[in-house]
Amino acid sequence: MAAALDFRHVNFRYREAPVLVDVSLKVDEGECVAMIGPNGGGKSTLLKLALGLLKPESGEIQIFNHAPHTGCRLIGYVPQHLQFDTKFPVTCLEVVLMGRLDRLPWWGRYSKQDLDDAREGLRRVGLEGMEERPFASLSGGQKQRVLIARALFTEPRLLLLDEPTANVDLTVEERFVELLEELRARVTIVLVTHDLGLVERLTDHVICVNRRVHRHRVSELDGETLRQIYSAELREQHFGPCACPPPEGAPQP
Repeated sequence: MAAALDFRHVNFRYREAPVLVDVSLKVDEGECVAMIGPNGGGKSTLLKLALGLLKPESGEIQIFNHAPHTGCRLIGYVPQHLQFDTKFPVTCLEVVLMGRLDRLPWWGRYSKQDLDDAREGLRRVGLEGMEERPFASLSGGQKQRVLIARALFTEPRLLLLDEPTANVDLTVEERFVELLEELRARVTIVLVTHDLGLVERLTDHVICVNRRVHRHRVSELDGETLRQIYSAELREQHFGPCACPPPEGAPQP
């Protein structure tokens, strides 16, 4: 079985600042893993490299045995932040439909099935009846839910989620978590999050990212390890013992 995500000795820097150092990482098809670490540690950069939005300084990346620029068609992606022109007149339904732009026939019209699937996607994230609402008029949490619906609308084999619950309320978060629990049976999921409760509930393995990458079972993490990863105090969780060293140059807790 091909790995869904395979990084081999990948290095990346912005200008002179190293962001990722000698990263080797494999996520097998069918897994649901969490990615944790401090802001600026390289989590979002890892996702953008997988999508082919960035190119590594060195090393190799494969998505289901494809290079990122072709393998990206197998990925559904929910970004942490969305930059767009707020004056652009696009509705919630139209944003979701963008997930299948590459499948449009030459005459450029979506099928009835596409429209039905897009409406069903909005219903699944709790936005039924808002299909014609202007996207720019939505709250931050509502925008995030539309982007989740768009990512699922692509029918991905690999789902990359960058802080998907950051702007949603508890009721919507619970519905979203239930949706992810359902999706785990048929989609590989990589979830970037600071919510350790979400990590415990959804995942068995954690990818710790702070320039370098370490992979652990959730049961192996303890509060001391998390302080080393984040170089800051985090609320304690009931995890077992583990040793995960901070990256070179990181301050000691």
